[in-house]
Amino acid sequence: MEKFYDVVIIGGGPAGLTAGLYASRGALKSLLIEGNASVSQITLTDIVENYPGFPDGIGGWELVEKFRKQALKFGLEMMTTNVKGIIKIEEKTAPLWQVSIEEGALISQALIIATGASWRKLNVPGEDTLIGRGVSYCATCDAPFYRNLEVAVVGGGDTAVQEAIFLTQFARRVHLIHRRNRLRAAGVLQQRLFQNDRINIIWETVVEEIKGKEGGVEELVIKHLPTGEVNNLKVDGVFIFVGLRPNTDLVKGIVDLTQEGAIIVDQEMRTSQVGIFACGDCTAKKLRQVVTACGDGALAAYSAQLFIEDLKGERYPR
Repeated sequence: MEKFYDVVIIGGGPAGLTAGLYASRGALKSLLIEGNASVSQITLTDIVENYPGFPDGIGGWELVEKFRKQALKFGLEMMTTNVKGIIKIEEKTAPLWQVSIEEGALISQALIIATGASWRKLNVPGEDTLIGRGVSYCATCDAPFYRNLEVAVVGGGDTAVQEAIFLTQFARRVHLIHRRNRLRAAGVLQQRLFQNDRINIIWETVVEEIKGKEGGVEELVIKHLPTGEVNNLKVDGVFIFVGLRPNTDLVKGIVDLTQEGAIIVDQEMRTSQVGIFACGDCTAKKLRQVVTACGDGALAAYSAQLFIEDLKGERYPR
């Protein structure tokens, strides 16, 4: 199998789907590839209440499905498979890009990378061995398992606070552990947190070890940073939200990345490689939200459209 496209978009979250919508609406032959096992972080979010147009909030999965339906309406092709690699094919005017997938290979004049990000780990003893048995990175997925039990949430941003509040619908007690003496979360989320009597905030503290047996998590070893005091906290589960790691292994060595592994883009969403654009949480940016991902995706698709029109000599004078 070898097909030719104007643009191939890799990633099926809000950034990728918006890019697909704009690219297909711009009459580009467009394909969006979403991974077999990977899912957009937003689909795991219980409720999105800061996306314009939904004053009562909307579930993350429902919002992405609306994006998908709208993109397909304009003729976007979609495929669920795993991308195995990207190869540059040198041409006189501009390179072509070969995308290797499980079914064969695709050729495209432009690529839009929208691979998103994954939750960072604490990298402490016990974390890896207890994943799925008390260690979780998704409260929406796993909260029902902790009905009337005691859990901890690690982090201090929007997601950590929002998920801690969500967990109180199930757990009898939620301990929010944060390494600083104040939270990064939005003001309205902090107000809700402080008003919730099921949440206990443990300030200026880090998790040093997660202890448990085959049955699951039993306790956390926590350290109070100002004093160095170490204590054990009895919990039945721990939810970790300490930032995101860009999913950019696919383009490592192809485009320039930051030290943290995020794709470096300019104001037009262009990367260091001609014909490769990037958008959303996989790029170097200050604010990772659905609304900014959508803006990135629209701009990446528009820039890709101008690039392809120039190659074909079809660009409308501007």
